[in-house]
Amino acid sequence: PPSAPSDPAAPPPRALGPPPQGRVGAAPRAEGRPSAACPEQEECSVSADTVLAPLRAALDACRATVQKQVCNDIGRRLTVLEDAWAQGKLSAPVRKRMNLLVQELQQQHWDAADEIHRSLMVDHVNEVSQWMVGVKRLIAETRDLPTGETDGSADTEPTTEPTTEPPTEPTTET
Repeated sequence: PPSAPSDPAAPPPRALGPPPQGRVGAAPRAEGRPSAACPEQEECSVSADTVLAPLRAALDACRATVQKQVCNDIGRRLTVLEDAWAQGKLSAPVRKRMNLLVQELQQQHWDAADEIHRSLMVDHVNEVSQWMVGVKRLIAETRDLPTGETDGSADTEPTTEPTTEPPTEPTTET
């Protein structure tokens, strides 16, 4: 159809989505098109509070054992995260991965939380660099908390205790 816009220099209208990736010289990431940022999960619309409340709770748990200056720095960085989220500066993939990171942190899966942190730093450094250092430090400090400070199961190893125990029940029933 010959109905072209009157001003060809005007940018086309855009739907809400991640910012343009103009300066990225690498191949496109696996984030997909803006309209399909999270096709398999509904966690694109994660609220800031869903992510920030557990992070702040973890920070509060650290306050008894971690230096005040360190806690204050983590708190400032969480505020930067909160502001960026509120201003719509975080793309859907960053919001989604932060939600996953918090879930891993709550389940005390320290290595998984660390891995998500690293992937965010690699894939979205411009978006996360100002506040991710605080999240990384929070993961490390939460991992080092005494067992009673979290859920009571802050072991750094998976449950592998019963490997040396023989079965306690005899299997003589027939």
